[in-house]
Amino acid sequence: MKDFEVARQTMVESQLRPSQVTDRRLLAAFAMLPRERFVPPAKQTLAYMDTSLEVWPSIDGAPARFLLAPVVLARLIQLAAVEANDAVLDIGCTTGYSTAVLAHLARSVTAVEAEPELAAAASRNLRELGIANASVVEGELAQGAPAGAPYDVILLNGSVPEAPRTLLVQLKEGGRLVTIVAQDREGRARQGKACRFVTVEGEASGLPHFDANAKLLPGFAPAPCFIF
Repeated sequence: MKDFEVARQTMVESQLRPSQVTDRRLLAAFAMLPRERFVPPAKQTLAYMDTSLEVWPSIDGAPARFLLAPVVLARLIQLAAVEANDAVLDIGCTTGYSTAVLAHLARSVTAVEAEPELAAAASRNLRELGIANASVVEGELAQGAPAGAPYDVILLNGSVPEAPRTLLVQLKEGGRLVTIVAQDREGRARQGKACRFVTVEGEASGLPHFDANAKLLPGFAPAPCFIF
């Protein structure tokens, strides 16, 4: 049987630290949380590889769902600069791994998941790990959770064509939204960029910070337009 504790420490030392992940609280959360519990049993031996992992198959044309690769998730969370008193919105939490990591850093985490089975799995995983400052809401990812707004931080677990206005308006003044933007302004696929958007005086603006790739999150396709 694979020694998950050794694999977890190896992930921290050989993947996260060499990839400019320096936040001690974040490293401690990754070192402690059993990522193998958040993936299907058949894929548990792959839980600590430096890759995204499918946790929900494509069904009836709906897209498959993935956990972000550990380095991508860690660097996005570090980019968000989560503080101990922050309220965080976690979009597309799948089985709840990102939510569990965020819960170790923030005051509270609200996770949103569109697939009922995944939302139930995330809630169960958080409960079984004794994480009491996080909850899971079932709903459309692009709509977020406005009932709990405003948030200090919003994390998107995947790539999107552009930062969604429906989520940016749920940020507090000075709030940060982090995501991977993987299309240019004409809608063409390109190298993904991890971006941080900050709200100042009610307006959000963002900058790219590093290259990163992730599967597209469902429900964020840009509105169709006519081209003449």
